[in-house]
Amino acid sequence: MVKEIDPSINESQFLLSALKDGRRVDGRGVYDMRSIELTFGQDFGYVQVQLGKTRIAAKVTAEVVRPRPDKPTEGMLLFNTEISPMACPTFESGSRSEEEVLISRIIEKAMRRSRAIDTEGLCIVAGEKVWQIRVDLHFLDHDGNLVDCACIAAITALLHFRRPDVTVVGEEVTIHPVDQRNPVPLSVHHIPICITFGFFDNGEYLTVDPSYLEEQVKEGDMTITMNIHKEICALSKAGGIPLEMDQVLRCSQIALVKVTEITEQIKKALEDDKAARQTSRK
Repeated sequence: MVKEIDPSINESQFLLSALKDGRRVDGRGVYDMRSIELTFGQDFGYVQVQLGKTRIAAKVTAEVVRPRPDKPTEGMLLFNTEISPMACPTFESGSRSEEEVLISRIIEKAMRRSRAIDTEGLCIVAGEKVWQIRVDLHFLDHDGNLVDCACIAAITALLHFRRPDVTVVGEEVTIHPVDQRNPVPLSVHHIPICITFGFFDNGEYLTVDPSYLEEQVKEGDMTITMNIHKEICALSKAGGIPLEMDQVLRCSQIALVKVTEITEQIKKALEDDKAARQTSRK
Protein backbone atom coordinates (compact mmCIF):
# COMPACT_ATOMS: atom_id res chain seq x y z
CA MET A 1 0.00 0.00 0.00
CA VAL A 2 1.39 3.41 -1.00
CA LYS A 3 -0.01 6.58 0.53
CA GLU A 4 0.30 9.17 -2.24
CA ILE A 5 1.26 12.71 -1.25
CA ASP A 6 -0.03 14.87 -4.10
CA PRO A 7 1.75 18.13 -4.91
CA SER A 8 -0.20 21.39 -4.61
CA ILE A 9 -1.85 22.99 -7.66
CA ASN A 10 0.71 25.81 -7.53
CA GLU A 11 3.62 23.36 -7.61
CA SER A 12 2.12 21.47 -10.56
CA GLN A 13 1.42 24.65 -12.54
CA PHE A 14 4.89 26.04 -11.82
CA LEU A 15 6.51 22.77 -12.98
CA LEU A 16 4.48 22.70 -16.23
CA SER A 17 5.12 26.40 -17.02
CA ALA A 18 8.86 25.81 -16.48
CA LEU A 19 8.79 22.82 -18.89
CA LYS A 20 7.10 25.01 -21.53
CA ASP A 21 10.14 27.31 -21.27
CA GLY A 22 12.48 24.31 -21.61
CA ARG A 23 13.48 24.37 -17.94
CA ARG A 24 12.99 22.21 -14.88
CA VAL A 25 12.34 23.07 -11.26
CA ASP A 26 15.72 21.68 -10.11
CA GLY A 27 17.63 23.71 -12.72
CA ARG A 28 18.34 20.87 -15.17
CA GLY A 29 17.66 20.90 -18.89
CA VAL A 30 14.83 18.61 -20.05
CA TYR A 31 17.29 15.96 -21.34
CA ASP A 32 19.71 16.17 -18.39
CA MET A 33 20.17 13.39 -15.84
CA ARG A 34 21.20 14.09 -12.28
CA SER A 35 24.79 13.38 -11.30
CA ILE A 36 25.65 9.75 -10.53
CA GLU A 37 27.98 8.76 -7.68
CA LEU A 38 29.26 5.18 -7.27
CA THR A 39 30.73 4.08 -3.93
CA PHE A 40 32.16 0.57 -3.50
CA GLY A 41 32.39 -1.29 -0.19
CA GLN A 42 35.27 -3.35 1.20
CA ASP A 43 33.65 -6.58 -0.01
CA PHE A 44 33.33 -7.44 -3.70
CA GLY A 45 29.75 -7.01 -4.92
CA TYR A 46 28.69 -4.15 -2.64
CA VAL A 47 27.95 -0.75 -4.20
CA GLN A 48 26.01 2.35 -3.26
CA VAL A 49 24.63 4.43 -6.12
CA GLN A 50 23.42 7.98 -5.72
CA LEU A 51 21.38 9.53 -8.54
CA GLY A 52 20.87 13.10 -7.38
CA LYS A 53 19.36 12.51 -3.93
CA THR A 54 17.98 9.04 -4.78
CA ARG A 55 20.23 6.45 -3.11
CA ILE A 56 20.28 2.65 -3.44
CA ALA A 57 22.64 0.01 -2.05
CA ALA A 58 23.18 -3.27 -3.92
CA LYS A 59 24.77 -6.39 -2.44
CA VAL A 60 25.57 -9.52 -4.45
CA THR A 61 26.02 -12.90 -2.77
CA ALA A 62 26.56 -16.42 -4.13
CA GLU A 63 25.77 -19.91 -2.86
CA VAL A 64 25.88 -23.43 -4.33
CA VAL A 65 22.43 -24.95 -4.95
CA ARG A 66 20.78 -27.69 -7.03
CA PRO A 67 19.76 -26.44 -10.51
CA ARG A 68 16.18 -26.38 -11.74
CA PRO A 69 15.18 -29.73 -13.33
CA ASP A 70 14.30 -28.03 -16.65
CA LYS A 71 17.67 -26.16 -16.77
CA PRO A 72 20.26 -28.58 -15.36
CA THR A 73 23.28 -26.71 -16.81
CA GLU A 74 22.28 -23.16 -15.85
CA GLY A 75 22.96 -21.22 -12.68
CA MET A 76 20.37 -18.93 -11.10
CA LEU A 77 20.12 -15.16 -10.91
CA LEU A 78 17.73 -13.77 -8.28
CA PHE A 79 16.73 -10.19 -7.45
CA ASN A 80 15.30 -9.00 -4.17
CA THR A 81 14.06 -5.44 -3.62
CA GLU A 82 13.40 -3.80 -0.29
CA ILE A 83 11.80 -0.37 0.00
CA SER A 84 11.32 0.79 3.58
CA PRO A 85 9.58 3.90 4.97
CA MET A 86 13.13 5.22 5.62
CA ALA A 87 13.47 5.86 1.86
CA CYS A 88 10.15 7.70 1.66
CA PRO A 89 7.23 8.00 4.13
CA THR A 90 4.76 7.02 1.36
CA PHE A 91 5.97 3.39 1.61
CA GLU A 92 4.71 1.08 4.34
CA SER A 93 6.86 -1.58 5.95
CA GLY A 94 5.88 -5.24 5.70
CA SER A 95 3.99 -5.00 2.40
CA ARG A 96 5.21 -4.82 -1.19
CA SER A 97 3.76 -1.83 -3.01
CA GLU A 98 2.79 -1.81 -6.70
CA GLU A 99 5.79 0.44 -7.40
CA GLU A 100 8.20 -2.01 -5.74
CA VAL A 101 6.78 -4.95 -7.75
CA LEU A 102 7.06 -2.92 -10.97
CA ILE A 103 10.68 -1.95 -10.22
CA SER A 104 11.74 -5.54 -9.48
CA ARG A 105 10.05 -6.77 -12.71
CA ILE A 106 11.79 -4.11 -14.83
CA ILE A 107 15.19 -4.98 -13.28
CA GLU A 108 14.60 -8.72 -13.84
CA LYS A 109 13.64 -8.10 -17.48
CA ALA A 110 16.69 -5.89 -17.98
CA MET A 111 19.18 -8.37 -16.50
CA ARG A 112 17.78 -11.88 -16.88
CA ARG A 113 15.76 -11.81 -20.10
CA SER A 114 18.41 -9.83 -21.97
CA ARG A 115 20.91 -12.53 -20.86
CA ALA A 116 23.32 -9.92 -19.55
CA ILE A 117 24.83 -12.53 -17.21
CA ASP A 118 26.11 -15.86 -18.56
CA THR A 119 24.09 -18.27 -16.40
CA GLU A 120 25.58 -21.34 -18.11
CA GLY A 121 28.99 -20.21 -16.84
CA LEU A 122 27.60 -20.60 -13.29
CA CYS A 123 27.26 -24.39 -13.67
CA ILE A 124 29.65 -26.48 -11.52
CA VAL A 125 28.33 -30.05 -12.06
CA ALA A 126 25.43 -30.43 -14.54
CA GLY A 127 22.20 -31.43 -12.81
CA GLU A 128 23.89 -31.42 -9.39
CA LYS A 129 25.53 -28.14 -8.40
CA VAL A 130 25.27 -24.58 -9.75
CA TRP A 131 25.93 -21.10 -8.41
CA GLN A 132 22.92 -19.08 -7.31
CA ILE A 133 23.69 -15.36 -7.59
CA ARG A 134 21.43 -13.14 -5.48
CA VAL A 135 21.22 -9.36 -5.84
CA ASP A 136 19.69 -7.52 -2.86
CA LEU A 137 18.62 -3.95 -3.59
CA HIS A 138 18.02 -1.71 -0.57
CA PHE A 139 16.32 1.61 -1.31
CA LEU A 140 17.76 4.18 1.09
CA ASP A 141 16.50 7.54 -0.25
CA HIS A 142 13.69 8.18 -2.74
CA ASP A 143 13.85 11.44 -4.67
CA GLY A 144 12.45 10.11 -7.94
CA ASN A 145 13.42 7.57 -10.60
CA LEU A 146 14.13 4.52 -8.47
CA VAL A 147 14.20 2.26 -11.57
CA ASP A 148 17.25 3.82 -13.24
CA CYS A 149 19.16 4.03 -9.97
CA ALA A 150 18.32 0.39 -9.12
CA CYS A 151 19.41 -0.80 -12.57
CA ILE A 152 22.78 1.00 -12.32
CA ALA A 153 23.28 -0.40 -8.80
CA ALA A 154 22.41 -3.98 -9.84
CA ILE A 155 24.66 -4.18 -12.93
CA THR A 156 27.56 -2.37 -11.22
CA ALA A 157 27.39 -4.73 -8.23
CA LEU A 158 27.34 -7.76 -10.59
CA LEU A 159 30.37 -6.42 -12.49
CA HIS A 160 32.18 -5.75 -9.20
CA PHE A 161 31.34 -9.13 -7.65
CA ARG A 162 33.81 -12.03 -7.45
CA ARG A 163 32.74 -15.60 -6.63
CA PRO A 164 35.03 -18.20 -5.01
CA ASP A 165 37.02 -20.37 -7.43
CA VAL A 166 35.95 -24.01 -7.81
CA THR A 167 37.87 -27.20 -8.68
CA VAL A 168 36.01 -30.32 -9.85
CA VAL A 169 37.87 -33.66 -9.77
CA GLY A 170 35.57 -36.55 -10.70
CA GLU A 171 32.58 -36.12 -8.41
CA GLU A 172 34.49 -34.15 -5.77
CA VAL A 173 33.88 -30.39 -5.75
CA THR A 174 36.26 -28.08 -3.89
CA ILE A 175 35.31 -24.45 -3.25
CA HIS A 176 38.49 -22.50 -2.55
CA PRO A 177 38.45 -19.77 0.13
CA VAL A 178 39.21 -16.25 -1.11
CA ASP A 179 42.49 -16.11 0.86
CA GLN A 180 43.78 -19.29 -0.87
CA ARG A 181 42.87 -18.57 -4.47
CA ASN A 182 41.81 -15.40 -6.29
CA PRO A 183 38.00 -15.17 -6.65
CA VAL A 184 36.51 -15.20 -10.16
CA PRO A 185 34.43 -12.39 -11.77
CA LEU A 186 31.06 -13.20 -13.34
CA SER A 187 30.83 -13.49 -17.12
CA VAL A 188 28.86 -10.39 -18.20
CA HIS A 189 27.84 -10.32 -21.89
CA HIS A 190 26.70 -6.69 -21.99
CA ILE A 191 25.71 -3.83 -19.67
CA PRO A 192 21.97 -3.03 -19.83
CA ILE A 193 21.04 0.43 -18.49
CA CYS A 194 17.51 1.71 -17.81
CA ILE A 195 16.60 5.25 -18.89
CA THR A 196 13.22 6.56 -17.70
CA PHE A 197 11.22 9.36 -19.36
CA GLY A 198 8.33 11.34 -17.87
CA PHE A 199 5.61 12.79 -20.14
CA PHE A 200 3.54 15.90 -19.47
CA ASP A 201 0.68 17.86 -21.04
CA ASN A 202 -0.63 14.99 -23.23
CA GLY A 203 2.88 13.97 -24.28
CA GLU A 204 3.79 17.46 -25.52
CA TYR A 205 6.74 17.67 -23.12
CA LEU A 206 9.12 15.01 -21.85
CA THR A 207 11.88 14.85 -19.25
CA VAL A 208 14.73 12.41 -18.73
CA ASP A 209 15.29 11.06 -15.18
CA PRO A 210 12.13 12.53 -13.55
CA SER A 211 12.50 13.85 -10.01
CA TYR A 212 10.09 12.98 -7.16
CA LEU A 213 7.93 16.07 -7.85
CA GLU A 214 7.89 15.37 -11.61
CA GLU A 215 6.79 11.77 -10.91
CA GLN A 216 3.75 13.09 -8.99
CA VAL A 217 2.75 15.48 -11.81
CA LYS A 218 3.56 13.36 -14.90
CA GLU A 219 0.78 11.92 -17.07
CA GLY A 220 2.79 8.92 -18.22
CA ASP A 221 6.25 7.40 -18.25
CA MET A 222 8.36 4.95 -20.20
CA THR A 223 11.55 3.05 -19.35
CA ILE A 224 13.90 1.98 -22.15
CA THR A 225 16.60 -0.57 -21.28
CA MET A 226 19.49 -0.39 -23.70
CA ASN A 227 23.19 -1.19 -24.05
CA ILE A 228 26.01 0.59 -25.91
CA HIS A 229 25.58 -1.79 -28.89
CA LYS A 230 22.29 0.04 -29.70
CA GLU A 231 20.27 -3.02 -28.66
CA ILE A 232 16.97 -2.34 -26.87
CA CYS A 233 16.83 -5.04 -24.17
CA ALA A 234 13.41 -4.09 -22.78
CA LEU A 235 10.79 -1.37 -23.04
CA SER A 236 8.38 -0.83 -20.17
CA LYS A 237 5.33 1.42 -20.22
CA ALA A 238 2.86 0.70 -17.44
CA GLY A 239 -0.23 2.80 -18.19
CA GLY A 240 -0.32 6.55 -18.66
CA ILE A 241 -0.97 8.50 -21.86
CA PRO A 242 -0.52 6.81 -25.28
CA LEU A 243 2.61 7.72 -27.24
CA GLU A 244 3.24 8.27 -30.94
CA MET A 245 5.83 6.10 -32.69
CA ASP A 246 8.12 9.08 -33.39
CA GLN A 247 8.14 9.91 -29.66
CA VAL A 248 9.34 6.39 -28.84
CA LEU A 249 12.08 6.64 -31.50
CA ARG A 250 13.14 10.05 -30.17
CA CYS A 251 13.35 8.64 -26.67
CA SER A 252 15.47 5.68 -27.89
CA GLN A 253 17.95 8.11 -29.49
CA ILE A 254 18.21 10.14 -26.27
CA ALA A 255 18.54 6.91 -24.26
CA LEU A 256 21.50 5.74 -26.36
CA VAL A 257 23.47 8.92 -25.53
CA LYS A 258 22.71 8.55 -21.80
CA VAL A 259 23.50 4.81 -21.79
CA THR A 260 26.90 5.45 -23.41
CA GLU A 261 27.76 8.10 -20.78
CA ILE A 262 26.63 5.93 -17.83
CA THR A 263 28.43 2.80 -19.14
CA GLU A 264 31.69 4.76 -19.42
CA GLN A 265 31.24 6.09 -15.89
CA ILE A 266 30.61 2.58 -14.50
CA LYS A 267 33.69 1.15 -16.28
CA LYS A 268 35.88 4.01 -15.04
CA ALA A 269 34.61 3.61 -11.44
CA LEU A 270 35.37 -0.15 -11.56
CA GLU A 271 38.88 0.48 -12.93
CA ASP A 272 39.55 3.11 -10.23
CA ASP A 273 38.38 0.70 -7.52
CA LYS A 274 40.56 -2.11 -8.94
CA ALA A 275 43.61 0.22 -8.97
CA ALA A 276 42.88 1.36 -5.41
CA ARG A 277 42.67 -2.27 -4.19
CA GLN A 278 45.97 -3.17 -5.88
CA THR A 279 47.66 -0.12 -4.33
CA SER A 280 46.35 -0.97 -0.84
CA ARG A 281 47.71 -4.55 -1.18
CA LYS A 282 51.22 -3.23 -1.88
